[in-house]
Amino acid sequence: MTAPTLPTARLVLRQLRLDDAEALFPVLSDADLMTWWSSGPHASVEQTRDYLRFNAATEQGHLCWAITEASADRALGWVTLIDRRPGVAEIGYILNRGHWGGGIAREAVAAVIDFAFARHGLRRVYADTDPDNCGSVALLERLGFQREGRLRGEWETHIGVRDSLIFGLLRSEWPALTER
Repeated sequence: MTAPTLPTARLVLRQLRLDDAEALFPVLSDADLMTWWSSGPHASVEQTRDYLRFNAATEQGHLCWAITEASADRALGWVTLIDRRPGVAEIGYILNRGHWGGGIAREAVAAVIDFAFARHGLRRVYADTDPDNCGSVALLERLGFQREGRLRGEWETHIGVRDSLIFGLLRSEWPALTER
């Protein structure tokens, strides 16, 4: 399934493509940013391209949007929505460090949540994040996600075995829908 284009006030979220590899290599090669990702920093653009093959695929049971500014079609990061079971999906995101602090991640993730509840028909969206990823935890809390639990020793990653915090958001809790 191809991710539909989602315009916002400042952004255009569009289907992630293989040709986004060059723009996303600085993100995926950033060792500090990749600390909390499921894989280590990339060593080459070709590694990023290989990684994007799955994420950009339209037949994998997930939707993946490149985050771009409305004025330029250059990927700054992405948001993914992975169908896990009927009515439930997991959301994930990554953003180039140079664009942190300006509300871009919040705007992009909120657009995907709007889509998930209003157009994709989901009842629940959840996120899985490392307990030490303070930026991601803060973003989820600002968006109204509730901390639902901690899974101890859940992931074996490039930095070792890590716990996982699970955050959930129900359609009835999403302010963008209830304020309409």
